[in-house]
Amino acid sequence: MPAWECDIDGCGERFDSVEDAIVHQTSEHERRECKVCGSVVPDGYFAIRHTFDEHSRAEYVCAYDADSNDVRTRERIRDEIEETANLQRVVERLDEHRSNELP
Repeated sequence: MPAWECDIDGCGERFDSVEDAIVHQTSEHERRECKVCGSVVPDGYFAIRHTFDEHSRAEYVCAYDADSNDVRTRERIRDEIEETANLQRVVERLDEHRSNELP
């Protein structure tokens, strides 16, 4: 049974590897505008990473009407992904995907 599930907008697609899940989230789902700074970022892992690398937890809580459980959940997801994923390979695959889409 695949271990990684995309939960963006109830997608539910499942993946054998975290890298496959991240590539899916980045290439198949719309980007989101950060409610703190207005940057447009891929949804899923990259949105979580942006939020907690670029903003304080307090900014996140205020902008997203979140609570400490929301923060802990997203930090746990981020940490699990970063312990598991080969992020360099994700970047390479996304670069390949983009170059295949060019006219």
